[in-house]
Amino acid sequence: MSTTGFYLHPASPLHDTGWGHPEHQGRLRALASTVGQDLLALHGNVEQRDARMGDVEDLLGVHTAEHVEHVREACTTAEERGTLVSLDPDTKVSEASWEAALGSAGTAMAAAEAVSGGEIRNAFVATRPPGHHATPDRAMGFCLFNNIAVTARWLQRSNRAERVLIVDWDVHHGNGTQDAFYDDPSVFFLSLHQSPHYPGTGAAQETGTGAGEGHTLNVPLRAGTPRQEYRRRFEEALEQALDRTRPDFVLVSAGFDVMAGDPLGGLLLEPTDLHDMTRRLVDLAESECDGRVVALLEGGYDPPRLGQGVVAVLRALAGLEVPRG
Repeated sequence: MSTTGFYLHPASPLHDTGWGHPEHQGRLRALASTVGQDLLALHGNVEQRDARMGDVEDLLGVHTAEHVEHVREACTTAEERGTLVSLDPDTKVSEASWEAALGSAGTAMAAAEAVSGGEIRNAFVATRPPGHHATPDRAMGFCLFNNIAVTARWLQRSNRAERVLIVDWDVHHGNGTQDAFYDDPSVFFLSLHQSPHYPGTGAAQETGTGAGEGHTLNVPLRAGTPRQEYRRRFEEALEQALDRTRPDFVLVSAGFDVMAGDPLGGLLLEPTDLHDMTRRLVDLAESECDGRVVALLEGGYDPPRLGQGVVAVLRALAGLEVPRG
């Protein structure tokens, strides 16, 4: 059996939002440290693979030229001034942010290429900055470019997949991903998220428009939803999405702010839940698309818990048990 790929672009930890910002540089440091501590179990099952840069043409598969240029100019301004630049009250860039954003998108595509080519079984990409709030024409919610949407379009453009399923379990609704594919029946978007909550989208009645009607499935959940109920709703929605789309490839917006205690969320999942959800998704994807699954990091703002959650998902992708402490 081939291995699970782990990807982290070296520019991603350099994206600077300020230490007082929830999406600060310490997130990836904690993630990498926790994964490193689990190397004994991961050895031979998970391999770190080379990252790569994306390019502007990749971004233009989803984003407008005006948006791409706006972000690039803000990063240039940050470099010239030697300070952070705010795109909105939540979303900041530094001189390293342009390379981090292109590196995250490019590395996600590299993972998708390796999985689609059979080099590895599946993959996890520690993308930073995150992406699922970035709409085709706007950066928001800590997100500059929509990594998962760019990857889905790249899979289609390179003839590696016709139908893509995106599963988003971040505590916040992936409004940017929904916007990118709302009228497109070739990409099915499934989101489970806390509601009401930022960014205020993701009602159950939002199901797509035009040819995309019925290809968006939102599952809004109240804060404090019991873990067992969340798991039940996840399984029901996942089976429904797979039945509707019959995907060639599955991409996951893996938000670890869905875990109990996250400062920006109110849901109650534990690493063991994320492990079991990932295992279920992988098992179902085996029969639909030969297990072609790539998970991308989105939220998760308690750094130690983020690391624990990522290890749980990595172990699940690799077919390993998670410690049940």
